[in-house]
Amino acid sequence: MEVGGKTEAITIRAADAGDYDDLMAVWIASGSEISPRGRDSRDAFVAHVEQFPGLSFVALSANWIVGVVLGSHDGRKGWINRLAVLPGHRRRGIAEQLVTACDAALRAAGIEVVAALVEADNPASAGLFRKLGYSDEIQVYYFRKLSRPDA
Repeated sequence: MEVGGKTEAITIRAADAGDYDDLMAVWIASGSEISPRGRDSRDAFVAHVEQFPGLSFVALSANWIVGVVLGSHDGRKGWINRLAVLPGHRRRGIAEQLVTACDAALRAAGIEVVAALVEADNPASAGLFRKLGYSDEIQVYYFRKLSRPDA
């Protein structure tokens, strides 16, 4: 990837518990809705990477985290969650690399169905998943019930 006349080397690696602060910074800068006292707390993130080792990934440029994706599964269906790339690093294929790494790891774990939820007002993400061969032919309603407002 070329940035300002220089080639930007991107490295994809598995996320680990020590990445938490950098991931929060990426999500905040990307405009992602976060719940730092709930599902996006440090404890929740550490539990996630321990429960699903090798399924979440970060993208690094010059040893700085510039993108993230979290993977999980229920033993039957895999989920690609919380995909974000810093605004200054978008449109360079980083999200594609992250999704591809997560998808490959889920399939290597024996998961045959991999899904992602994309909000209706996010055409860039919808386009990325379509480009990568994901189908949006199944229309669903998304229901949720929070145990507390900041969950």
